[in-house]
Amino acid sequence: MTDNTNTNSFQKQKNKEEMKKQLITFALMIGFTIIAFAIVATEAMDKMFAIPLLLILAVVQVAFQFYYFMHMKDKGHEFPSMMIYGGIWAAILTVAALVAIVWW
Repeated sequence: MTDNTNTNSFQKQKNKEEMKKQLITFALMIGFTIIAFAIVATEAMDKMFAIPLLLILAVVQVAFQFYYFMHMKDKGHEFPSMMIYGGIWAAILTVAALVAIVWW
């Protein structure tokens, strides 16, 4: 009976830590959104700096979404992870090819 209690206690602790990480990530994402909104609303930055910064903030938020909220870090999600990362890689290659064609 004590083994079952230890297992439940371990699972509760694990769930508590997972929820804490998700709340921290959610707070960071809200913070990044507020920063992005402030950059655009105040026009305090030159567009040459604002656009790359906004893209970086967007990529970080997408990574948080995949890693924490879509549970890509958990076991058993290897195939969906591979497909998503493969799609991202294909999109990067497509954009790079289109940029190279237009630039040439």
